[in-house]
Amino acid sequence: MRPTGRLHIGHYFGALQNWVNLQNDPANDCFFFVADWHALTSDYADTSAIAGNSLQITIDYLAAGLDPAKSTIFLQSLVPEHAELHLLLSMVTPLGWLERVPTYKEQIENVTNKDLHTYGFLGYPTPQTADIVMYTQPGKGILVPVGEDQVSHVEFSRELVRRFNVYYGLEIKHDLLSNPEALSNVLSASGMLPLRVNQDVPLQSLTDDQKLILESQIRRAAAEMGLANFLEKISHNRYFFSVRDILTPPQELLTPTPRIPGLDGRKMSKSYNNAITLSESDADIRAKTKVMVTDPARKRRTDPGNPDICPVFDWHKLFSTPERDPGRLDWVRKGCTTAGIGCIECKAAMAENLIKWIEPVRARRVQYEQNPKQVLELLDNGSATARESAKQTMQRVRESIFSWNRKRKEITG
Repeated sequence: MRPTGRLHIGHYFGALQNWVNLQNDPANDCFFFVADWHALTSDYADTSAIAGNSLQITIDYLAAGLDPAKSTIFLQSLVPEHAELHLLLSMVTPLGWLERVPTYKEQIENVTNKDLHTYGFLGYPTPQTADIVMYTQPGKGILVPVGEDQVSHVEFSRELVRRFNVYYGLEIKHDLLSNPEALSNVLSASGMLPLRVNQDVPLQSLTDDQKLILESQIRRAAAEMGLANFLEKISHNRYFFSVRDILTPPQELLTPTPRIPGLDGRKMSKSYNNAITLSESDADIRAKTKVMVTDPARKRRTDPGNPDICPVFDWHKLFSTPERDPGRLDWVRKGCTTAGIGCIECKAAMAENLIKWIEPVRARRVQYEQNPKQVLELLDNGSATARESAKQTMQRVRESIFSWNRKRKEITG
């Protein structure tokens, strides 16, 4: 998560509680990080709070239940391989893909107090892809825990990785370039002009550089039309091709994300100033929830309402559970639909249950806040662990692009 401020209850129910469940499964190898580079996409003009916010978010992670003994918790900027992979992925990222990202348009329209018309903000899905796939291993899948509203982010990453793998993982057997008929068919299917091999380009006279150029053109055609379409079009000439996943295309792991709107009814967001943070005081919780929006049909105390369209009832379902406050949900539904209770009473009851829920989280936060050196050490240790894994990924990526190891062997023998 980006360190643009302390985490809020939307982050907890939308992500953190699922992360805790995932880390507790020994079958999972989990990496969670503070995305301080990503904070620059919107806060590039004032970076004074990023370091402090990064520590606070780490404290929020720990207070929510993330355990450095069960998962790797690290700081993005302490693993420079993320920047390198972003650079390499950006070389094959179509500009149109970035411009069509729904959240880009949404943020541009809603955030009016910052200039977001920058490459960094437009291009953030590409470094986000680098973050996701950095910790992949050949032959192993990678799952990204997201809610339904974030599936498009994973889809973008998956398509970008597939495109990358076509450019640098599509292997062409050398005998294709010595088979005039097969080569001509492949070029034609790729939308390239078929070679008149006996007249214009005798295959036996192609230099090694010309062969490399030809292979690059085929890879580009495959990337542009999509690998599945390319393989379908070349049909029986598939024998000459194989695809190696340099990076593993990620898959979304849909996790339950209950609806938790912001205080104003919009999506809860620090940018909209409509959230309750995990460190919120009792007094602030009572004051902020007192002015929450409710069912607009309840203009007067005597008007009946519909709890199913009221943000306050959404919060009740999270905090006024049968275990914490037996019968409260029935009290809200009956009182709201009959005008037996007013919105002020309803909000006050919800606020008290929210306070009961948040108390142990705040208590854990206080323990870590009083020992920031311990938090910093946890970040440093986790970042060192993450970097060892990232180095292995980048060795594989660099060789797939530049083939320096092969070139060195050719020169040195």
